[in-house]
Amino acid sequence: MNLYTCFLDLKNEAKALNFAMALEAWMNHLQDKGAIAGWQLYRRKLNLASTTHRDFLLEIAVEDMTQLDKAFRMLGSQDDDIETLYRNVHEQIQAADFGLYRPFPDAERAERMALL
Repeated sequence: MNLYTCFLDLKNEAKALNFAMALEAWMNHLQDKGAIAGWQLYRRKLNLASTTHRDFLLEIAVEDMTQLDKAFRMLGSQDDDIETLYRNVHEQIQAADFGLYRPFPDAERAERMALL
């Protein structure tokens, strides 16, 4: 399982609950289509974070790079429903930082190390 992380700040006029509902619709659509394995949204609590941390953390689980590629391809598919779902989320975001993580040590690396 790989974890695609998104650290997000909303625009000043955006409402957090509206964002969460729009994100739920978009992520559930991706999950229903098999483009992601799962997702979770977190919000910073008590403003307890460094200045490099954003207000929201979105974690998107994907089985492998093929599944992540499927999610990105869906966005470029020229489908009106997908475009609306994506726009409803994206138009509320002020700033975003992304990262892709994998378990470590992963099975392949552990196997290679065992051979040494």
